[in-house]
Amino acid sequence: MVSTLDVDLRPGLGLGMFEIGTSLWSVIDILRHNTTLFPRVEIKYDAAADSALCPVLLHINPHLDLLFTAHHQRLRAIALRRLTDPSPPVTLTYKDVVLLSALSSTSTPREMLKRSDVSKHFGPTYPGEGLQYPGVSFLFEEDGVGGIGGSEALKGGATNIGSPVREDRYREVKRVVVSQTGSDGVESDALDEVAECESMAGSIRQAVVKVHDGVILHFYPTTSRPVHVRIGVTSAQDLTCDLGAPLRTYYKEDDRMAIHSRNRTPDGTEDGYFYNYFQFGVDFLISASTHLVQKIILHTNIPGTPMFQRYQRCPWEIEGAPEDEEDDAPPRVKFGDKFDIISRFLNGASREQVPSMQLDRTEDERLTLPSSTTRLVGLDGIVLEVTEAAQVVAIVLF
Repeated sequence: MVSTLDVDLRPGLGLGMFEIGTSLWSVIDILRHNTTLFPRVEIKYDAAADSALCPVLLHINPHLDLLFTAHHQRLRAIALRRLTDPSPPVTLTYKDVVLLSALSSTSTPREMLKRSDVSKHFGPTYPGEGLQYPGVSFLFEEDGVGGIGGSEALKGGATNIGSPVREDRYREVKRVVVSQTGSDGVESDALDEVAECESMAGSIRQAVVKVHDGVILHFYPTTSRPVHVRIGVTSAQDLTCDLGAPLRTYYKEDDRMAIHSRNRTPDGTEDGYFYNYFQFGVDFLISASTHLVQKIILHTNIPGTPMFQRYQRCPWEIEGAPEDEEDDAPPRVKFGDKFDIISRFLNGASREQVPSMQLDRTEDERLTLPSSTTRLVGLDGIVLEVTEAAQVVAIVLF
C-alpha cells in the first residue's frame, strides 16, 4: 500500500510536521524517524563556501524542499512541489478544508489544485505570476533552483504587479511555499534569519564563553533565565536541574588523549563521563570522583565535516576582557569567524607558534569525506578544532 503525504497548511507557521523556526538538527531527526514516508533526503549547501555560515537546503524527493538559514540553521521556508506526483500522493488541507485530495480512482487522473480553488478559500490578491498571501504563496511555474528558487520566487513571484498575466481561473498551482511573515505582515528576504517564534522555545539562542570559567547559556524565549555552567563548580546534578536529563550519558573508553591531560589517574587514564546534550550542541565531561564539570565542548555543526548533524549548532561567542571598568560590551569573536581571527583574539600580540595536533575522524567513523582531517589547536584554557578551510568546528573549554 502506498503511503500518503497528508499535510495541513499553516501560513507563516508551517506545513504538516514541519514548523518554521525548527532547527536543522531537529528536522533531520524527524526525517530519521519517518523513513517510510521520506526514504530519500538530499542535503545541499555551497561546498565551495569557506565560511561556516551558509544556507542549507533539504530536498525530500519528490515533494518537499526545506530551506534553513545560514547563521542559526533554522527552517526558513517550506516548498511543496509536484502536487500531482503519485509517489506518494499528496493531500493538502487548510483549516480542515481539503484543497487537494490524494484519493482518486485508478481509471481517472488526479484532480489538480487550481487558481479558483485558492481564491475560493483565501480570497483576492494582487495580480502577478503567483497568488501571494501573508505567509504562503501559490505558484504556477515548475520549481526553480532547489524547488524554492531565489528570494523573489519565495515572495510568491508577485513582484511584477500589474504585469499582463492572463487571468485563468483554471490555471494549475504547481508549488506552495510557506515562509515567515514579518510583524508588519510583509514577507522578508528568503535568506534572512527567522524571527523568534514558538518552535524555538527551549533551545539555545546564544552561548557566551568565558575562558577559564565556563559558559553562559541563553535560551529562547528571550525572557528565559540564563544558565551559567562553571568548570570545577557546576555539578552533574546542577546540569540535570538546569538543562534536564542528557540525551546520552557516555562513559569514557577511549584514553588516547589522556596523555595530554592534567587530570590523569595513577594508571595513566583520565576518569570521567560525558553528558551529551545533542539538542543543544553541547557536551560536558564530568569527573567520576567529584561529579563536577571538567570540560565543556561546544559544536558548530558545519556541513561537510565529519561531525555534521551529530549535534545541533551551538551559537557560541568567546568573550574577551573588557577594555575598562565602564565597558559594558566586552569584545567577542563568534563561531562564524575564521580561525586566524579567533586565534589572534585569544593569543593577543604573541607571535609564538601555536601547537596543534592532527585528527582524522574517519579512522573511527568509517566515513568518506573530501576533507576529513582537522587540527586540534591548544591555547590557554581552550582547544579549537579547525578544518583545512580554517573553520572552527568545535571548541573545548578546560
